[in-house]
Amino acid sequence: MKRKETESSTKEKRREILKDLKGFGRQLYRQMEGGKFPSVEMPSRSTENIFYSPEVRQYILGEKSVKRSSRNIRHIRPFTQMVWAGFFARELVKNRKTSTLRDVYYSAQAYEMSFKDQPESNNIITDLETTTGFAREDFNVFPEERSAIFGDLTIEYTVPGYEGKQLNLMSHPDGVMIGPSLVSAEFAKTGADKVIAIEKGGLFTRFVEERVHKKFNALLVLTAGQAPRATRHFIHRLNKELDLPVFIFTDGDPWGMHIAMVIISGSANAAHLRGLTTPDAKWSGVYATDIVDYKLPSDPLTDVDVKRLHELEKDPRYDGELWKREIKTFLKIRKKAEQEAFSRYGLTYIVDEYLPAKLEETA
Repeated sequence: MKRKETESSTKEKRREILKDLKGFGRQLYRQMEGGKFPSVEMPSRSTENIFYSPEVRQYILGEKSVKRSSRNIRHIRPFTQMVWAGFFARELVKNRKTSTLRDVYYSAQAYEMSFKDQPESNNIITDLETTTGFAREDFNVFPEERSAIFGDLTIEYTVPGYEGKQLNLMSHPDGVMIGPSLVSAEFAKTGADKVIAIEKGGLFTRFVEERVHKKFNALLVLTAGQAPRATRHFIHRLNKELDLPVFIFTDGDPWGMHIAMVIISGSANAAHLRGLTTPDAKWSGVYATDIVDYKLPSDPLTDVDVKRLHELEKDPRYDGELWKREIKTFLKIRKKAEQEAFSRYGLTYIVDEYLPAKLEETA
């Protein structure tokens, strides 16, 4: 019964996306049929139109909009690029194919649609997201996979050729890559009661070796630095659909803090989207105060690190007591430390001592 409901929901979502993309094209056609220069109006993504919302606990777009018209010679290039992107997205969804952002850039050349570089094509895909209200992942466009998950979670695939097939995510000792097929899968069952997100591959591997998933009844997610959007959406689903609390472990520096914050409250670049944040997730270290309390081996903060900390001070997402305390401590001690620094006390110290203490402290 659940499988049928899932298949029905997936098909309905595809129909909705295809209908919206077809409507996008029909709107342009009708404008031309009426003797008008085709144009598109969409929410502005300028910094002046991005606001932090305490209610939804993430950045959102304001009410300003921009118009891209073929009447304006400066708009013709991005306008035609977005029309092509809409066509290409529809082909992907219609044929149930996936593409990477890199593929989009090269695929355009087959249609004699040129982009000067990948950042330009990425930006056009974001424009399409803003215009339609759907995420690029809904169009089956993904970044290169680099995150992974390990733990007692059985998923059921929904992609063509694998519908109904199940996989337990402890099936491979290196974890299972968080790619398009996994992100769109349904959750069949789990024995876990929490999610631990880890910034770096070395510590992720250590946690698997030390059976953290068993000792702490956890699903282990490798973010591999700043978590890709698909991974942030997957963490969001684990939290919302399975009611699993999320704990985030990063390096003890301003960049690690921000990796955690983007999982928690999103980014300004994705202010036009929902479903990528996990507002109740907890940053569980490495804290600046941990560097002091645990006497961790450390390196001096660089000028760039200090500049970043002052930027975070002005960011409304860092208004909480914990964030203010840690930023202040970083600026006071002028030091930073990696997760691996706990190895000075032995290879298993971080699992035996630090991890249980931090989970209890931030639960």
